[in-house]
Amino acid sequence: MIHLSMRLADLAVMAAYLVLITWFGAQFKTRQKTLKDYFLGGRDSPWWAIAFSIVSAETSVLTVIGTPALSFSGNFTFLQLVLGYLLGRIVIVFLFLPHYFRGEMFTAYELMQRRFGRRVREFAGGTFLILRALAEGVRVFAVSIVISVVLGTGEVASIAVIICLTLFYTFEGGMTAVIWTDVAQMVLYLTGALVSLFLLVHDIPGGWAHAFFLGEMAHKFQIFDFRASFSAAFFRRNYSFWAGILGGCFLTMASHGTEQLLVQRLLSARNERESRFALLSSWVVVFLQFVLFLFIGVLLFVVFEDRHLAAPAVPERIYPEFIWQHFPPLLAGLIMAAILAAAMSNLSAALNSLASTTIMDFFRVFRPGRREVAYLRAARVATLGWGVLLFSIGLAARHWGRVLEAGLSIASVLYGALLGVFLLGVLTKRPGETAAIVGMSSGLLATILLREQVAFTWYVMIGSAVTFAAGYGFSLLTGKRETNR
Repeated sequence: MIHLSMRLADLAVMAAYLVLITWFGAQFKTRQKTLKDYFLGGRDSPWWAIAFSIVSAETSVLTVIGTPALSFSGNFTFLQLVLGYLLGRIVIVFLFLPHYFRGEMFTAYELMQRRFGRRVREFAGGTFLILRALAEGVRVFAVSIVISVVLGTGEVASIAVIICLTLFYTFEGGMTAVIWTDVAQMVLYLTGALVSLFLLVHDIPGGWAHAFFLGEMAHKFQIFDFRASFSAAFFRRNYSFWAGILGGCFLTMASHGTEQLLVQRLLSARNERESRFALLSSWVVVFLQFVLFLFIGVLLFVVFEDRHLAAPAVPERIYPEFIWQHFPPLLAGLIMAAILAAAMSNLSAALNSLASTTIMDFFRVFRPGRREVAYLRAARVATLGWGVLLFSIGLAARHWGRVLEAGLSIASVLYGALLGVFLLGVLTKRPGETAAIVGMSSGLLATILLREQVAFTWYVMIGSAVTFAAGYGFSLLTGKRETNR
């Protein structure tokens, strides 16, 4: 009976969080008068809030449950990828941001129409819609792992509840609600992670000293892998130094520089300077949070070793399952609510970015001249439609393998072509619309054909290089200097 009452207390904490965050997000409804309000938050959010929102958007429940699983079964080599994230951000600051702040843009793909033409804008926008829907489907499935740990059953119905609550405040409050709920939810899930870190240390006889000793013995703290034979095996390792630095750089250039999910946040800043501050400062938080979750994975490894426990068949269940079964009441509920916070913040970001691309890059292009209120109504309908579709993809994603790497690899397949065509647009003047489409098609095909031969960390670099080379090569072969500049 006591155990039941403790579980009910934890469930009450989680339910209270879900109600409060939904209520908080819905409070921004009255500010949504125009598309600029709904999709860019009126360009009135401070840079630090956008920085937190960037972190929340690129951090999902995949990070929270997938990163500890990586260090539990491996080591810290994932951080090589995170170091590449910084290099990618620096490139974006100098290469992409100046273009985005020339005039008022709502989506990343408007830049492609300005440079190449409408067909490339639609191709890039359509690529993003497919990419984000598939990758977000994996994240929606990751929520089901957490829910199934808590309830033991009924994961489909539970995912539906999470999606409906997130849909509600995203539908009502638009980008302003997304940014400020992201800030609140990021504070919650980082607090939850810190609490779980100290509870795990307290649970280990010998504390930090014993944990570091066992971690060192098992080579858990290895960060760099400098093996560079450049053989076929080298390109199949996800987390070698060069795969991490180059792969992380190209992945970030694509995700933060060309994908609407994160570009939308950069465009929401008051000016280019604040956008730059938001992007660069977000890396510090990203780095620290990955270190935090990797340490949690090592501590879980030590606990399992000391107690001779069997690891779950699904590695991503290790963190939420241990919390739910071993942490004190109320604290367990708080930390599980924090994990759900990461899921909801990312889902709300995806819904708003998918809706903005749908309306701005397709609906308004094909249905010009309508009143602002009609476009705003269409934006809310698009948000609802994407919510239903993401729920369906989430159900299918249960059979796609390790969730963190599945999410990154799905994204990386399409990122290469996106990044390649953006680089073609900002670095060259010769290629035009046809060359850009040929390049994107070639980059997509090359990545799909090579995805079984190389690690996912190389996908973006390969795809973007092929896209750029094919697009520029096509313009040279045709002998035309077709440009919209």
